[in-house]
Amino acid sequence: MKKEPIGKLISHLHRQNQKILAKELTPYGLGSGGQHSFLKLILSQPGITQDQMTNEMKFDKATTARSVKYLEESGYIERRIDPKDRRSSLLYPTPKALEFAPVFQAILGEFNRKLAADLTDEEIDLLVTLLQKITKNSEALN
Repeated sequence: MKKEPIGKLISHLHRQNQKILAKELTPYGLGSGGQHSFLKLILSQPGITQDQMTNEMKFDKATTARSVKYLEESGYIERRIDPKDRRSSLLYPTPKALEFAPVFQAILGEFNRKLAADLTDEEIDLLVTLLQKITKNSEALN
């Protein structure tokens, strides 16, 4: 069996992941643009800033700004002025987001379960470890 390039496989998996999640999340207004990734981060780290999100998620500032604006307009997040730096906003989930969070987690959990359906727990652990190493190597190339 011919070995395919790692980057090609990861890219294919990412595109499939985005397409399937978009379909699952469209009924909740989160179907495109990867806004779900930003919402997940805000739910897990309430009070995060846009700059912190940009750095953590490795997106450019414009992508983060568009996603934050969309999530705010959709009623999932709210901005609050940072009392320590009035030029900055802290991002918090709204009641709508908090109510959606269990459904959101269930969708993501089920998707991960389906992705790993034919893998043992040991294989999943090894896969995650290997992907973390590959991610670290790719970040070192910048």
